Amino acid sequence: MVSLSVVVITFNEAANIGRCLDALGDVADEVLVVDSFSTDNTVEICRARGARVVLNAFAGYVEQKNFATAQARFDHVLQLDADEVLTEELRQSIQQAKADWQHAAYALARLTNYCGHWVRHGGWYPDRKLRLYDRRLGRWEGLLLHEHYEVGPGHTTGILAGDALHYSYHSIAQHVSQLNKFTSITAQELALKGRTRVTLFHLLLKPLWKFGHGYFLRLGFLDGFAGLCIAGISAWGVFLKFAKLKTRTERAEA
Repeated sequence: MVSLSVVVITFNEAANIGRCLDALGDVADEVLVVDSFSTDNTVEICRARGARVVLNAFAGYVEQKNFATAQARFDHVLQLDADEVLTEELRQSIQQAKADWQHAAYALARLTNYCGHWVRHGGWYPDRKLRLYDRRLGRWEGLLLHEHYEVGPGHTTGILAGDALHYSYHSIAQHVSQLNKFTSITAQELALKGRTRVTLFHLLLKPLWKFGHGYFLRLGFLDGFAGLCIAGISAWGVFLKFAKLKTRTERAEA
């Protein structure tokens, strides 16, 4: 049986972190929260539940998650977001992995709650992420956004049974606000990669494809109004990403 550190990075997560930590059950041999100097009572909630809290200025998702992984007491780590909650089936699956560890990392499925609706279509489920890993065999990679855990060459990954419940957006306004923030970061990422050419294909056809792919091909319409909102706002996000990249490029060339 390996010992497991559960690691969560936070910033102003008072509304979520208690639910996340309460659902850990007995899977954690250590609970570590790396906080980016929250201005709410996130830190107090964590310490009241017995978590070890380390304060570290946020320099990016990849950097923060690699820092948090390095601070863990144990080499085997479960990395969670503050708005994620383990189900009983997933807890049992993690315990089985601890008792018979066979891979460099394990992926878990996320079932997302969008404005009170559990979303099972539109490409949002099972949304598997590598989150349980041996830190000696991989690391977090990526640029400014869309961080992912990557195992070293020659190592295998497994899949855990059960879902992590992901409480994403409680309102459409929150989704739109987050989209505005993330599209700015994504446009910056594209610029860093040298992808600066933006045409009508990017501004018109790619958003239309995003909507049609999610709403029709990935059966987003089966999620009702939530599915329509997700498809529409996601398409708008594609337009915003390329529109921001275009204006960013034009300013740089002026």
